[in-house]
Amino acid sequence: MEGQGLSSFISDFGFVVSLPFWLVSKLNPFPGLKHLDVAGGTGDVSFRVLESIDCIKCGALQDFPINSLEETQIYACDINTNMLSVGKKRAQERGLAEARPLVWVEGDAEALNFDDNSIDGYTIAFGIRNVTHIEKVLAEAFRVLKRGGRFLCLELSNVEVPIFRELYDIYSFSVIPAVGELVTGDRESYQYLAESIRRFPPQVKYMHE
Repeated sequence: MEGQGLSSFISDFGFVVSLPFWLVSKLNPFPGLKHLDVAGGTGDVSFRVLESIDCIKCGALQDFPINSLEETQIYACDINTNMLSVGKKRAQERGLAEARPLVWVEGDAEALNFDDNSIDGYTIAFGIRNVTHIEKVLAEAFRVLKRGGRFLCLELSNVEVPIFRELYDIYSFSVIPAVGELVTGDRESYQYLAESIRRFPPQVKYMHE
């Protein structure tokens, strides 16, 4: 339990969680939003979208019709039922278990069970690296998004400047797995994280896929 607690502390206060804050700031959530977070079973992004909308509601309730507040829907979608269980438990701990706008969905990013042009915002954080066919995921995102909807993909990728790339490689392949093993006893998962970053397409190539 001690190791799990420390692992949770690192996850909750480290850069892995600070990045979803940045992601949601770029999304510009609003009351009435229909949002889909794919590979989001742990709830990291969904919680922050919901919190952002709650802040808007508190600060400017008079500017939004009541029905738009009630129609907000945030879908946390993941193919992994274990990850969804983690997210539901975390929602309960945050007092969000009964939050009506938050919906947990077991689903495949390559074949989403959502209507065409039904979603205002789509996010996928640290998930697109794990899919089999990136092009299918992007096609599905385009299909479900409304005209003018926002697609936001958060990933760690390659560093182009040689000196920084060398430092980044040392950090990724030596420091991250070592700390992961020290904290959780699981070096393998953190080694996979570093290797998956290396395999992910360079930014320019990915942008044109």
